[in-house]
Amino acid sequence: MAGRRSAGLLLHRRSGDGVEVLLAHMGGPLWARRDTGAWTVPKGEYVPPEEALDAARREFEEELGMPPPDGRYVPLGDVRQSGGKVVTVWAVEGDLDPERIEPGAFEMEWPRGSGVLRSFPEIDKVAWFTPEAAGERLIKGQRAFLDRLLDQVSGDG
Repeated sequence: MAGRRSAGLLLHRRSGDGVEVLLAHMGGPLWARRDTGAWTVPKGEYVPPEEALDAARREFEEELGMPPPDGRYVPLGDVRQSGGKVVTVWAVEGDLDPERIEPGAFEMEWPRGSGVLRSFPEIDKVAWFTPEAAGERLIKGQRAFLDRLLDQVSGDG
């Protein structure tokens, strides 16, 4: 059986100091008090035959409540996270106001073992970060995407 796969979009914009990237803080009680290693590229799981880029665009809209930006989607490749999931990401230049997101929700039993299902946002906030700040916050398995984006943007100039 094939392993789990996710696809996402790493939104970036140019700023006076270079480039900034948009990251999403993972929602739910397990991540509520964490900052370092608790941010992710907006992404989600998909199952072939759905194409990875189609899934990345769909998941962006599901997680943020707004359509993905138009523009050139630059492949940043795949990474295998520690749990075995393969994540595929594209970079796209664009801008959005973090205050305007309307995240999707998921249900989980909380507190664990209580038998009570509660609803939580998939992400509880998004924010723009410099590459240095993003590197500190991104989950370890996704930091390669940030490096690959920076290689791409430095090659544009």
